[in-house]
Amino acid sequence: MAVYYHEGYTRNSRGLMLFTCSWLPESPIKALIFLCHGYGMECSNFMRECGVRLSAAGYAVFGMDYEGHGRSRGPRCYIKKFENVVDDCENYFKSICEKDEYREKRRFLYGESMGGAVTLLLHKRDPTYWHGAVLVAPMCKISEKMKPPPVVVNLLTRMEELIPKWKIVPTRDVIDSAFKDPVKREEIRHNKLIYQDKPRLKTALEVLRTSMNLEDTLHEVTLPFIVLHGGADKVVDPEVSRALYERAGSSDKTMKLYPGMWHGLTSGEPDQNVEIVFDDIVGWLDKRATGAIVSSTHERQSSRQESFLSWRGHSAM
Repeated sequence: MAVYYHEGYTRNSRGLMLFTCSWLPESPIKALIFLCHGYGMECSNFMRECGVRLSAAGYAVFGMDYEGHGRSRGPRCYIKKFENVVDDCENYFKSICEKDEYREKRRFLYGESMGGAVTLLLHKRDPTYWHGAVLVAPMCKISEKMKPPPVVVNLLTRMEELIPKWKIVPTRDVIDSAFKDPVKREEIRHNKLIYQDKPRLKTALEVLRTSMNLEDTLHEVTLPFIVLHGGADKVVDPEVSRALYERAGSSDKTMKLYPGMWHGLTSGEPDQNVEIVFDDIVGWLDKRATGAIVSSTHERQSSRQESFLSWRGHSAM
């Protein structure tokens, strides 16, 4: 199926130009999908395969690089306030949904890693607006193994207003830890739009606070969702997705755990594994993409009662 790709820019409320892109199918559109990329990532290159695959399955897919990410303006990978990222996504995504040609289409969010946190915050702002979410290794809780000691957090907090943009937060090479396939890993490493330096102080603290706040409110998640996680993920512990699945108030929730797979399920695994993951994503979406948009109350009453934990028995290849 032919897929039509478009690029553009939109100006956010703070006057910065943000890069946008879309993948549109040749066939009639099933539903709308809005991409929320991970920390340091971008949409046009890194999430291209995701956009093409979902569009080829009949979905209109829209992405936007956050402020300071990818081809958007602003200090590189500097997040002054996490709510700014959510504001920008909400404003742009809803501007698409309100177009005449899309107004009657169902609306789905898609978040990878930190983008999972953005997705959940978008849902929490307007709980009945979105019809579902795909969450790939979402950053919605800090694993106990990764949580920094309170004394370290207190020390960094005292410094954040003095040196907010300093790249002083030590971190391991995430690319080496996230993407299993060596060829794909090197392609990602050579993507100059991806931020690969140390995290800035303010950014690191904003991400930490956001994750901890989400952890305390997972029970408020009520939209249908599928959460997918690699069993050998060293970047975001699989227990994070398990906590979301177990605590979320959603009546329609699904979890897929892939033994042996790493953090980059859709971009860093061998091709056969990527096929497995996208088959699960498209299969889940196809069951929920059709039907007229009706009142929120009716949607809740008629929503599927599918609530199960699926331990995918595929071994990583």
